[in-house]
Amino acid sequence: MSTSETVDVPDALVASYTKNGDEAESAWIAALPKLAAEFLDRWELKRDGAAGCGEASLVLPVARRDGTRAALRFQMPREETAAALIGLRTWNGDGAVRLLDHDPVTATMLLERLDGSRTLESVEDDDTAMGVLAGLLARLVAVPAPQGLRGLGDIAAQMLEEAPRAVAALVDPADQRRLHTWASAVEELVGEPGDRMLHWDLHYGNVLAAEREPWLAIDPEPLAGDPGFDLWPALDSGWEELAAAGDDLRVVRRRFDLLTEALGLDRARAAGWTMGRLLQNSLWDIEDGSAVLAPSQIAVAEALPIR
Repeated sequence: MSTSETVDVPDALVASYTKNGDEAESAWIAALPKLAAEFLDRWELKRDGAAGCGEASLVLPVARRDGTRAALRFQMPREETAAALIGLRTWNGDGAVRLLDHDPVTATMLLERLDGSRTLESVEDDDTAMGVLAGLLARLVAVPAPQGLRGLGDIAAQMLEEAPRAVAALVDPADQRRLHTWASAVEELVGEPGDRMLHWDLHYGNVLAAEREPWLAIDPEPLAGDPGFDLWPALDSGWEELAAAGDDLRVVRRRFDLLTEALGLDRARAAGWTMGRLLQNSLWDIEDGSAVLAPSQIAVAEALPIR
């Protein structure tokens, strides 16, 4: 492999990193072709397919010197990419994509190859799909969080500090009451934030078909905390389709039942921490200028069991 090989960065990824005018992001995306060539050479990898990308990462299908198929992943180093490395090293392939090699300085990862064209969204029966996701999540959160991860206690305390200003920013009194209720649920739980390693973003799109197991989790954003705080992405999976079919409340209730049973969670506590996720999502929306709560957040809250 020669470093002279040109790596073309997809336009969508370039746009994602340059849309805000951030100098550091623009510099990183400009240097990405050179970085990719460097690691293809350093790890003796051969390109083995077309490049893919998400909103924040470039993924190159590659083959190792021994013929093993893998995926080379690049993402700008941030707190969440450092956490992802900690999580993947700790899980070591148990329920999640296996980390084959990594460079902590640049956050470059060499991962086992999964089938990027087949996510859990392809499974038509929702109970079946949720059963798969719940089984993976149960394995992931069974692991005690190692040192170096953010803690839910600190995050929850910060949310409670921000909540009063956020309530005042909402225009609908009903929304104000909802946000206050969610903050109250977090206030009850903040003293016992938990110590499990959470994925923090396990929805259907982040479960891919694999070879050594039928399905594996990808793209973790690990956090130390209570597993109840990890349910919302699964509850919200495929939200637009659920809402369009008018089946959202029934499906979310069913998903909550499946998840709490598979993870062995106290339902009231899990509902409280799920309200914490609704609070967190809404705080982000309000920070971005929204003055109303998102319909999906309201609907998930209505589907939760009464605490």
